[in-house]
Amino acid sequence: MVNLTDQDDCMVPRVVKVSTRRKEINNTWTLELKDDLLSPAPGQFYMLYVMNVGEVPISVSGIPKHGRLVHTIRGVGNISNAITGLKKGDSIGLRGPFGTAWPLEVARKKDVVVMAGGLGLAPLRPLIHYFINNPSACRSLTVFYGARGPEEILYHEELESWRTFPHTRVEITVDHATYNWRGNVGVVTKLLKPGQFKPKKTVAYVCGPEVMMKFCARQMLELGINKESIFLSMERNMKCAIGHCGHCQFGKDFICKDGPIFPYDQIESRLNIREL
Repeated sequence: MVNLTDQDDCMVPRVVKVSTRRKEINNTWTLELKDDLLSPAPGQFYMLYVMNVGEVPISVSGIPKHGRLVHTIRGVGNISNAITGLKKGDSIGLRGPFGTAWPLEVARKKDVVVMAGGLGLAPLRPLIHYFINNPSACRSLTVFYGARGPEEILYHEELESWRTFPHTRVEITVDHATYNWRGNVGVVTKLLKPGQFKPKKTVAYVCGPEVMMKFCARQMLELGINKESIFLSMERNMKCAIGHCGHCQFGKDFICKDGPIFPYDQIESRLNIREL
């Protein structure tokens, strides 16, 4: 795993070009950026910088190919809207990769459960690609995904394609169904049921709103999955990405440097502290 905090120029953005731009759902776009310098691991993030606007942390949402980085971004503020508004050939500043990655070796010969809520599927997508492309890396793969409504389902066609791979299961649920929706309705934790996997031989990867991750982890514990086998991707207001500014402090850790990926047993008590 490469981490740019080991290098002297980690605070200086390098300028790259947007190679493709694709709309996913409302206000959400996937950009591919040309960058031959480094290859990030699933779960790591970059700081994306728009000149004269600002900088935001965005997780990698695809396995890099041919020197291209993949980021899925939702336009919700000035900076993210500026990024999603970029066109093919436009320039953008880039720092990274930063942070910890999803642990892969712990999944060998294990059942893998991936739980995502909303845009949380994006940081998990390269992890899912890894297991699909490397069938011997785990025993089975189950993807549980929850969205607000059918129109908010991210990577919809790709989710359906994942169902076709051996030993791979995909279940989708929505909070609010439309008249033509024929799938599951309810929160994503309702998809977790006894008998779907062997709890003591299961590794879980979770990303989404913090409250969703907290309840997912609790339900996994009730099903018998070990605390140290549950991994969460945490989010805070990151600025420097190297643990210097303190904006993303989470107890004794900094999300940008010690995370964003944490084993649940390391942060369980902190998730119960309001506004930490």
